[in-house]
Amino acid sequence: MSGATVTDFLAYWENEGERYAKAGDYDWMASLVPGRRVLEIGCGVGFGTAALGRRGLAVLAIDTLPECLGAARGKVPAGGAGSIEFRVADVTALADDARAAIEKFAPDTVVCWLMGAPAETTGATPTDAGHAVAAYRETAHRAVAELAAGLASVAALHFVDRTAIPWQAKDIGRDTLVRYHLGKTLVDLPFAADRKNALYRKLEGNGLDLAEIRRSHPSLKSVVPTLASLVAERKG
Repeated sequence: MSGATVTDFLAYWENEGERYAKAGDYDWMASLVPGRRVLEIGCGVGFGTAALGRRGLAVLAIDTLPECLGAARGKVPAGGAGSIEFRVADVTALADDARAAIEKFAPDTVVCWLMGAPAETTGATPTDAGHAVAAYRETAHRAVAELAAGLASVAALHFVDRTAIPWQAKDIGRDTLVRYHLGKTLVDLPFAADRKNALYRKLEGNGLDLAEIRRSHPSLKSVVPTLASLVAERKG
């Protein structure tokens, strides 16, 4: 779990995000983003926002938690390469003024990276084996895709989430990742996904989490923690 309360959630992601940032994971994610104007949904404490800014992209970053936006603002240096705006908004219940601001921004790419929320929001418990978080993520991803489909300016979607796979089977995993998003996130929407745009990256220094996975699921002794990335492109 990534924190029961908002305070716990922020503390967890400040620590976890710092490790990812030092390993270059956020810069890797940002390097895969097509386009120049990016709507970042669920910016969290801002490590991804900063990486997008370093690429010189224009970013509108939204999150449901004002506390996250405050932390994110602190990670974006004044006068940075990219133009970055922040806004409180909930993609699953988007207010009219938030939608209007997004339409005015006219993103060409929508990114949703490492989607999560405090347990008080997702309903997660230490014993639910991640089911509540998975359900929350699935609902949020679908809302992201539906929003993107309704924005004529959007040409691409980029999803990144954590998972664990047998590294030697990552090519099979790419097909699995594509099938999942086509069957859940993107079904009946004007986006296509292809295995060439499905990539994995090993996460370093995740020994405790990995030990727990292997202990809970003996059949997964060969898995490694990874980032799973998929870029989906608008059809036609």
